[in-house]
Amino acid sequence: MTQTSGAYEQSRLTPDRLARLATRVETGGDRPSIPVQTPITDTEIGTIPACSDDDIVAAVDRARQAQSAWAETPVESRAEIIERFGDLVDEHRDNLLDIVQLETGKVRQHALEEVVDIPATCSYYASNGPAELTDSGRAAPIPLLTSASVTYDPVGVVGVISPWNYPLTLSLTDAIPALLAGNAVVCKPDERTPFIALALGELLEEAGLPDGLFQIVTGEGAAVGPALIDNVDYLVFTGGTETGRTVAERAGRNLIGCSLELGGKNPMVVLDDADVETAARGAVTGAFTNAGQLCLAPERIYVDEDRYDAFLDAVVSATENLTLGHSFDYGPDIGSLISGDHLDSVREHVDSAVEGGATVATGGRARPDVGPNFYEPTILTDVSPDSRIICEETFGPVVSVVPVSDAEEAIERANDTEYGLNGSVWTSDRDRGRAIAREIDCGTVCVNDPYAVGWAAIDAPMGGMGDSGLGRRHGPEGIHRFVESKTIATSRIGPLDTPPSVPHSVTARALTGLAAVQRRLSRLIR
Repeated sequence: MTQTSGAYEQSRLTPDRLARLATRVETGGDRPSIPVQTPITDTEIGTIPACSDDDIVAAVDRARQAQSAWAETPVESRAEIIERFGDLVDEHRDNLLDIVQLETGKVRQHALEEVVDIPATCSYYASNGPAELTDSGRAAPIPLLTSASVTYDPVGVVGVISPWNYPLTLSLTDAIPALLAGNAVVCKPDERTPFIALALGELLEEAGLPDGLFQIVTGEGAAVGPALIDNVDYLVFTGGTETGRTVAERAGRNLIGCSLELGGKNPMVVLDDADVETAARGAVTGAFTNAGQLCLAPERIYVDEDRYDAFLDAVVSATENLTLGHSFDYGPDIGSLISGDHLDSVREHVDSAVEGGATVATGGRARPDVGPNFYEPTILTDVSPDSRIICEETFGPVVSVVPVSDAEEAIERANDTEYGLNGSVWTSDRDRGRAIAREIDCGTVCVNDPYAVGWAAIDAPMGGMGDSGLGRRHGPEGIHRFVESKTIATSRIGPLDTPPSVPHSVTARALTGLAAVQRRLSRLIR
């Protein structure tokens, strides 16, 4: 189905519903309004307030006041609220899907990936988070006479700056462990996709989260971001690399921690023993999910020359079977890009590559007949290794397919980038795939899957190397970033110094002997 008008009519939403959500943003008075457009039709669906610096400070203050009591709440009680929130997200799935689709223009099956992610994340941290926050004993310098333990305190108020491409998942996937750890959260969603974060805030309240703990501020990033970074105790940012550098610099000046998931120019390596049809299916799934507006999507595919022709035929055929369009039911395969500006950027990347000698194997055109911001899934060949399409993130439904002589060349080409977010290896020998995955410089490398098996492994950390970011979400690492570890060391014999009646030489011999015993014990334990 092609949607060219009447976005509201085909959804289960009304303008009044979004207007009520916008009133959840607390401001100190009348503020200028920012229009929010749906990329489906390029028409306005609502407005949000442009928060001022004073509004940001007030939101952080409200969060900080609520956080003190929340930190004293037993972690088991916090986990129950997080679990209930996950259940509510599942119960309100259709409504949330409609909001995500209306704001982003993505097709329903791609929006569903976001909605099912949140309950899974809630269940993981509700089940596993409390153990990660429990005091732990550590080895002490003099066994029996001294002890050491580590406790974990929440950092305080966590700021979350979330992007437009996955506004449901990325507004809450970091907030969930932050809240469980006893923090408050102030979320700044992208101004193009604010309503889904507001709807999630409503569900958090319904789940029993105390008032004030999850604040939402709205506005353009350049206007709102600095005040947020200057007032919170930790900052999570997901977005572009250049903006990420600015965020990291400001966080550094404020001496607060930050985690950043930034851009990627992700490689996909197809080895000489790969099943061509399986690899082609994975390439299409990975490269064109959410119209390629996915930081984990493969944009460079390196194929062993013995598999190249067969792979190219298979991936072109599979791509040409995809359908473009929009429906609030399950139907079309590929949805809209987020805006006309982004469409122009994707088109410029492809046009530049073609001017440099690349060949369009399929796609390569905007599709205004489908909608104002649609672009065909595109496969390029004969690309120059130093072209923009190889070196810069396109963030659209465009992928380059390049032949390589062997696995060694594939690894070298895969690592020839400043980015290091996600990669994949395709082979019939999984042990070989895992061995080659270790050679690829990315925070996550999947074998025989483009990205989902890595993202869905919530117990394992996810993040980037190089220009793809700092820190990790998911797993124990995903909750430890939101706490300050504190060591409490105790002596049963008073201060560890030389008693007044004992010569220093005797103490020196005793300490030397004790250290030697400790080293021997450590070696025996190993």
